[in-house]
Amino acid sequence: MAFNIPGPRTVFGWAVRTAAEVVSIPGRVLGLLTAAERAVSRANELVGRTDDVVTSAEAAVEHARRVAVAAEEVIEATKPMVRFAAEMSAHEVEAAIRLVDELPKLAEHMAEDIMPILGTLDRVGPDIHELLDVAKDVRQAIQGIPGFGYLRRRGEEKELEES
Repeated sequence: MAFNIPGPRTVFGWAVRTAAEVVSIPGRVLGLLTAAERAVSRANELVGRTDDVVTSAEAAVEHARRVAVAAEEVIEATKPMVRFAAEMSAHEVEAAIRLVDELPKLAEHMAEDIMPILGTLDRVGPDIHELLDVAKDVRQAIQGIPGFGYLRRRGEEKELEES
């Protein structure tokens, strides 16, 4: 078997190409390092933005949880009202609306007319007792009048005839 041994020119060509490759390696490695640093920097930015998104999402989830709890409480609180409203007829709803419309007038009437009267009720009691005493005295006096029994019977008979 015969081996071909390369000639000096071939070996020299290989040496030049190898030297050129070796000389270009640091530049290429530097380019790769720069590209790797840029990739790591962008990855760090993405990780930071992802952390911000996760934090924001966690806050949104917590807010949604609080809103859901509050909504659940409101729903539970309104269940009796919903049952009550379901049992109301249209006529009852209209009456309730009219009542609410009249509340300002009713409040004004209470404040201006009824409350002052109620404030005087403590003085009415003794006046009523005095009137009752006078009425008893008048009754006794009338019963002492001669012929009053006859007049009373005659009045009762007329009432019976009219009814």
